[in-house]
Amino acid sequence: MPAYVIVQIDVTDPAQYEEYKKAVPAAIHAYGGRYLIRGGVVEVLDGRHDGRRLVMLEFPTMDAVRAWWASPEYQASKRLRYGAATMDAWAVPGAQ
Repeated sequence: MPAYVIVQIDVTDPAQYEEYKKAVPAAIHAYGGRYLIRGGVVEVLDGRHDGRRLVMLEFPTMDAVRAWWASPEYQASKRLRYGAATMDAWAVPGAQ
């Protein structure tokens, strides 16, 4: 069953964050993941949005999400994000 990673990001150093954005796709793809949402304008239909950058990834399974998150490839990419952005990330299984 597919699994999803939902991320909200507050970018504090855009130049350094661009380096992270260049590095991370290879790690995502190596574990079967793909981008569904990568930034863009959020249109609020009800409630509110806090303005942070929104990213959503799809992986084949929750095990693939966990393997990617703990992988040496992502750990190397993640270091580029430190000092460039703060992030909240959640992993959720798809609907059955």
